[in-house]
Amino acid sequence: MKTRYGTLLAVILTAGTMFTATSVLSGQVPDSLAPAFEWDPNDPRVGLGAGWMDAESAISNLEHIGSVPRPEGFFDPATPGAENLKNSDLAFQGDYLFQGNYNGFQVFDISNPRDPQLEAGIICPTEQGDLTIYGDLLIVSAQSRASRLDCGVEGVADSVSVERMKGIRIFDISDLQNPTQVATVQACRGSHTHTLVTDPNDEENIYVYIQGTSGPRPSEELAGCSDAGPEDPNTSLFRIEVVRIPIDAPEEAEIVSLPRLFADAQTGNIAALWSGGDHGPGTQETSGTNRCHDITAYPEIGLAAGACSGNGILLDISDPINPIRLHEVVDPNFAYWHSATFNNDGTKILFTDEWGGGRGARCRASDPPTWGADAIFTLEDGEMELAGYYKLPVPQTSTENCVAHNGSMIPVPGRDIMVQGWYQGGLSVMDFTDPANPFEIAFFDRGPVSAEALFSGGYWSTYWYNGHIYGSEIARGTDVFRLAPSEHLSQAEIEAAELVMVDELNPQHQERMDWPDAVPVAQAYLDQMVRANRIRTESADALSAVLERADRGTASPGELRNAAAGLDAEIAAIAAGTTGGDADRMTKLADVLRGLTN
Repeated sequence: MKTRYGTLLAVILTAGTMFTATSVLSGQVPDSLAPAFEWDPNDPRVGLGAGWMDAESAISNLEHIGSVPRPEGFFDPATPGAENLKNSDLAFQGDYLFQGNYNGFQVFDISNPRDPQLEAGIICPTEQGDLTIYGDLLIVSAQSRASRLDCGVEGVADSVSVERMKGIRIFDISDLQNPTQVATVQACRGSHTHTLVTDPNDEENIYVYIQGTSGPRPSEELAGCSDAGPEDPNTSLFRIEVVRIPIDAPEEAEIVSLPRLFADAQTGNIAALWSGGDHGPGTQETSGTNRCHDITAYPEIGLAAGACSGNGILLDISDPINPIRLHEVVDPNFAYWHSATFNNDGTKILFTDEWGGGRGARCRASDPPTWGADAIFTLEDGEMELAGYYKLPVPQTSTENCVAHNGSMIPVPGRDIMVQGWYQGGLSVMDFTDPANPFEIAFFDRGPVSAEALFSGGYWSTYWYNGHIYGSEIARGTDVFRLAPSEHLSQAEIEAAELVMVDELNPQHQERMDWPDAVPVAQAYLDQMVRANRIRTESADALSAVLERADRGTASPGELRNAAAGLDAEIAAIAAGTTGGDADRMTKLADVLRGLTN
């Protein structure tokens, strides 16, 4: 049913935690469509022993290769639950990992991923400390009432103070040992998160979308701020801030627009999306849409996806200063739209529901399998359609904060694979190539921080960067993993992913992943077709032999071209309906084979 709020959707449990979507008129999820959570009682994650730095752990299809605890100044040795010292998000540049913390940020040298080394620890209390990096600029979000413009640790006691910092900080990190704050941009609602947006037509500036989630500041503290409702055209609600940062003059950073992303284009109503509340009996109490928690930009395709408390929205960002909402969706299973991730070809968007705000136990056996989960949407002609759900397929205890949180794509060619943090649910690597039937490939999990009390802990985020998975553990530090081959992922697929190297990674600023013409890439496509039984056995055997010779450097250009021509013939036969097979992967494999001749 189409409404001004989008499409009301319900789900059907198909197997374990794999779901298929359907529409219902009322938005209600009947009991028959939402059975109890089911799991494998032999899963090694069940019943792990608790402990702060000595919890039991379970791992599957991963290698845990490195770990480093929080350094001095970023933890309290007396308790894991110090709210002002939590690790948060990550960004990467070259051989360095930048890790946010409520008390500032840390820089690690990861040139040897098995042994990360602390390069610098910058004390600058800020709350959350979401961060991105671009060249010599590091941008850090600030939203705490106690954050100071000067990064001082004494805080801000007055209810109104010009010393308070709520917005974004801009650091010059050309000297990693001595980062310098060169600019601040104040915002009415602070900056819980922010998004780097680049413009292919503007090489002189970068843009930042500020997502503030706190109540608006008094106008006495920051001129122009208002906590009025939508009847006030100047309200600080129902908008984001767009900041322009001149790359060569970051001190001139300024807010250049205040887009009303939730407005009705016909009526001008600035509060036209979900107003808050439940969606009918048995559905979630969903936050009203007056802010975005997170926006993920994909500048190369001119789109961004916003997780905006009560709605998921799709944006046209071809003009970064003036983003335009193209489509919006609402889901009766979502309490709080938290973050978004595109697949590589921009045909799917995965949204997360942060039910409980990351502070509650939301992966218990008694919790609905579609709440606190991922919702996977297909994208076509500027509209999103729900295709399926994924939730961590193992229950956690009542002392473990657990809900879907931050992750990134893993560049396996021909597949949509994501690694994702689930707070104290650990990390999960899952495949959503078929969005109606996502499934888990690998995992790592520790027991709860405490068996008696719920402390904030676990993975804030887990990201793939240049061949490794890095996890920001809120209470315990930083972890490094490598993928291991399994029935769901071949060695060639892993090697193909490891061939994709980038200079920087800001997970909310997605860039297209491209693969070189290399034997592991070709073998990856072949492995996928064999696994799915989508290529004739004799063809697969012949191609395997060719690729083995190519790997040794003994396959001639003529042999490679002949193998590609053989695939062309099979693709034509599939098109004619005379045989079956995976024409798309055959085409990609043939292209790689031809590329290998060069």
